Amino acid sequence: MITTDFAPGSPCMLDLGAPDVPAAASFYGSVLGWDLEPMGEGVEGGMFRKDGKMVAGLGKLTEEGARPAWMIYYTVPDADATTRAVEAGGGTVRVAPMDIEQWGRMAQYSDPLGGQFAVWQPGESKGVDLVDAPGSLCWTELYTSDAAAARRFYGDVFGWRFTDMPMPGGEGTYTMITPAGLPDERMHGGLLEVGEDALSLAGGRPYWHPVFAVADCDAAVAQVRGNGGTVQMGPVDAEGVGRMALCLDPFKADFVLLTPTEG
Repeated sequence: MITTDFAPGSPCMLDLGAPDVPAAASFYGSVLGWDLEPMGEGVEGGMFRKDGKMVAGLGKLTEEGARPAWMIYYTVPDADATTRAVEAGGGTVRVAPMDIEQWGRMAQYSDPLGGQFAVWQPGESKGVDLVDAPGSLCWTELYTSDAAAARRFYGDVFGWRFTDMPMPGGEGTYTMITPAGLPDERMHGGLLEVGEDALSLAGGRPYWHPVFAVADCDAAVAQVRGNGGTVQMGPVDAEGVGRMALCLDPFKADFVLLTPTEG
């Protein structure tokens, strides 16, 4: 589970880059019950809130050639030290560490195979206010072409602990991720080695996507379809996990909806 104490290496924040901010706000408002709090005059974007609590960010996609996508941020005590670890592990710095006023310090990277992720060194802001509840982040997931390489890289950068689990029907291995020094109950994500066809969204590169908890997966999927999104898989029941669906918003940013199994 993800919690808001944001131990080092745990997900703490996420934001969406979209070409049409009002349309994206309308879509996620319908699907997840989010409201957009604008950043201010002259800034396209803002913070998504669920029942008044911050759950994610939204900004105008401006990077040339970039695809609309969610960016997941992981808590680190020192963004500059993490940057050195990323470079030592063969990753690339996309955005060098920079201060976001008094709120914190951030940086963005690509792993050695091209999967994009980010880190947040807390200042006055630790991260989002709501997680592991309907309408909020409850899991993070990496699709990659090389699970062993991903384990080495992210293990070196974040100190993550990995636990392998066989997929149903002998369809491979799912690797679950836990922050260093924490028990299995604090697992916050997973990684899965997939074929080239599953990476087509990112031009063949690995990519992270968020999993959002919802009270009723089927009802949320109906809202996805009814508001210009598409469903790539599901809804399906995953034993011991819940009912889930892999979705794309109207701009093809990917995310998962999950109604967790009770208990």
